[in-house]
Amino acid sequence: MSNTQHTLAGWIDNHFEQQVEMLKKLVQMPSDNPPGDCTPHALMTAQCLHDLGLEVEILTVPDDVVAAGGMRSATNLIVRHRFGPGPTVALNAHGDVVPPGGGWSKDPYGAEIEDGWLYGRGAAVSKSDITTYTSALLALIHSGADLQGTVELHITYDEETGGSTGPGWLLTNGHSKPDYVVCAALSYFVVTAHNGCLHLEIDLKGQSAHAAFPTTGCDAIEAGNRLMTALYRYRDALGETHSAIDGIDSPTLVIGLVNGGINTNVVSDNFVLRLDRRIIPEENPEAVEQELLALVADVQRQVPGVAFNARRILLARPFTPSPQSLALAEIFSQQAEAVFNEPIPLVGLPLYTDARLYSGAGIPTIMYGAGPRSFLEANGHRADERIHLDDLRRATLVVTNSLVTLLQEKTA
Repeated sequence: MSNTQHTLAGWIDNHFEQQVEMLKKLVQMPSDNPPGDCTPHALMTAQCLHDLGLEVEILTVPDDVVAAGGMRSATNLIVRHRFGPGPTVALNAHGDVVPPGGGWSKDPYGAEIEDGWLYGRGAAVSKSDITTYTSALLALIHSGADLQGTVELHITYDEETGGSTGPGWLLTNGHSKPDYVVCAALSYFVVTAHNGCLHLEIDLKGQSAHAAFPTTGCDAIEAGNRLMTALYRYRDALGETHSAIDGIDSPTLVIGLVNGGINTNVVSDNFVLRLDRRIIPEENPEAVEQELLALVADVQRQVPGVAFNARRILLARPFTPSPQSLALAEIFSQQAEAVFNEPIPLVGLPLYTDARLYSGAGIPTIMYGAGPRSFLEANGHRADERIHLDDLRRATLVVTNSLVTLLQEKTA
């Protein structure tokens, strides 16, 4: 361990209780999305950062952009610290969370600590990394390390609804132009790729009729059943395709929502479904969408009298690696191996995140942060979401040491 790394580790250890207290505050204040009224949490976070001595740029997203993104309010935070001339590294974590749902054994907003685990919605995904990145930056500032470059914190609040009012808005409007980006993740792997996702809503319109005279109507539910049968047959065939990236297997399809009908004694004139199609990095998103639209059109031809209307809800492109992002990932992997004393692989994930927005803008991007060995162990998006405090501390050191390596201390 170099003198600088020893100094950084000491600072992180000495201020770790302060970091944990910040995480508890972030967890204890709800920021559920939906409904997506996250500005109060952003302002509270900004005050926490200010109290730590950091200058915070508070960026309020215009109402029309907020509405188009399915939010009620959206405020983004940027912290910038320039150490000297050189590249800019942005560290992005999101403060919005999915609603807690049921089944909790702990208060989802309690931030209770038990056996070294801190419990609460957002504890691992990804309020923890707001503190990871904040503490890493503070450690660098207070260490006096003579670095070449700038570190930015991007704290956004719409990852759970697609990122258009968060990183998408920041990049489109020129609020930041980083040279590298690190997005929130877990501690025991470095993510270099993830799936994309297509959400389609398919609305079927038939003709209602009295149940005593069903042939006088056009049954939208029956047509929906035919459509779902075709979609599930299509889903089963997806298992024959495999990604070459570790951690990502086959494309998937799930019908997540269905709705239809008027009453028990009425032939239905309406049926609506929404589907989720995960897109592996090797696939073309537009081609996937056209493939599904062709399937819908084929089923429609089989059921005259029922109109089908397919509408895109979301198209999130896959996050794919580049030579520059893989080089960045190797830095984090090597530093993590030194801290955790075990191999830290480069992997892909089957989910999708805001990392794709930075990568799609041509910026070398990876994902690394604080958390246990898997999203299942973290209970991400499930009851009893949690993070082990030792992983939080060690991941903070990994990020700090990686930034020192990337921004390279000046030599006399």
